[in-house]
Amino acid sequence: MNDELVTIRQELANFGAELAELRQGYVAANARYVEALTSLNELALFSSEAAKRATKSAEKSALAAQSASLAASEAAAHSVVAAADTAAEAAQAAAEAAVEAAAAAAAAASAAAASVAHQAEETSVRASAEAAAATKTATEAAAVAVKMSALAAEAARAAKK
Repeated sequence: MNDELVTIRQELANFGAELAELRQGYVAANARYVEALTSLNELALFSSEAAKRATKSAEKSALAAQSASLAASEAAAHSVVAAADTAAEAAQAAAEAAVEAAAAAAAAASAAAASVAHQAEETSVRASAEAAAATKTATEAAAVAVKMSALAAEAARAAKK
């Protein structure tokens, strides 16, 4: 009977040691999980901010292209060929900048979406949605910038005639 008690106590001690080891493993895994969630949440927020800033850049580029297009039209109307050409070049550069900003917004939105794919936190979902909306706005601004660039180029061509 004593031998059985010793064996049972030894097995209980072994189970206790295993339980303590499992508990330590759980604590370590939980700490890594919390750290990963925090990092993914930050990624989503930063990606959303990047998309919003890229959108502002695209919108400003579209305004620059619009102004350059107007300048090209004015210069063409007054037969100032060099000014029309320069304005058309500026409109093209602004349009290219808008397209790049839209691409940046799309990349940021993708990063935010990837973050959401790894976690279902409300903050990340919201950040991803904001990044997607910003990308849409940036793309629309880029389209306007490209249109203005084409108008500026046409005005410059008209000034040369």
